[in-house]
Amino acid sequence: MTLDQLRIFVAVAEREHMTRAAEALNQTQSATSAAIAALEERHNLRLFDRIGRRIVLTDAGRDFLGEARAVLARAAIASQRLDDLAGVKRGRLRLAASQTVANYWLPAVIARFREAHPEIALTVRIGNSDDAARAVEALQADIGIIEGDCQLTTLRAKAVAGDTLRLVFPSGAAAGDLSPERLRQTPWILREAGSGTRDSFLQWLGRQGLGLEDLESTLELPSNEAVCSAVEAGIGAALLSDLVVRRSIEAGRMVDVPIDTPQRRFHILTHAERPSSALEGRFIDHAETGI
Repeated sequence: MTLDQLRIFVAVAEREHMTRAAEALNQTQSATSAAIAALEERHNLRLFDRIGRRIVLTDAGRDFLGEARAVLARAAIASQRLDDLAGVKRGRLRLAASQTVANYWLPAVIARFREAHPEIALTVRIGNSDDAARAVEALQADIGIIEGDCQLTTLRAKAVAGDTLRLVFPSGAAAGDLSPERLRQTPWILREAGSGTRDSFLQWLGRQGLGLEDLESTLELPSNEAVCSAVEAGIGAALLSDLVVRRSIEAGRMVDVPIDTPQRRFHILTHAERPSSALEGRFIDHAETGI
């Protein structure tokens, strides 16, 4: 069994598709299939069921997936340790970030980091805050950056820069009345479950003495940009980051109503049981200090 076989197995298991896994690994489908076949034949164990054009993990495959990920994570740590000893001149850093962070705050941090460390390869996976935290917990990312707090005890969280939340209504709406009755009757546009922005809205709503069940009309959308566009289209109101809505407000495409909401902090996440590398420390320093 080789590390390459384990990487191929994990890629196929995560996508349940040979062709997509091969594309992600930048190799041919035949090489990907051959590696899986060799692994199964070597151990006389079926890891995938072939159902028509689909493949799904067997029970044995599901049990093995965690072990394969753990071995690859340890190999990555060993490789990073060698890079540390070489003076952090090369290496690879895997980031996972929530949408607000990835689209509006992280690019400037990455630009500064790459200027200081041009030989370091960076990859960024983008989801909601829960997705980013789970990626770090599963050792699929070295560092996570989310908005709001993290509830996972398996992770270390360090507060860095943040943003301000703004309550926005469609342009021309009579948005000044924030009585509980008005809030109940307002059509609200929300991010999906697991989003830090959604959690912030629910916390703000709770301070008004209301819960999601009290609202008469809600629409869930999977991205900040989709929520912003829906507000601009007149569908309803939303609570979004100032980073997301600032230009739309300035252009008059929506209006905001001042609310007493403290600054929301972004948090950098690392695994509590995994020692941070010197490379990760350099990136965190850039994120904290802004230099």
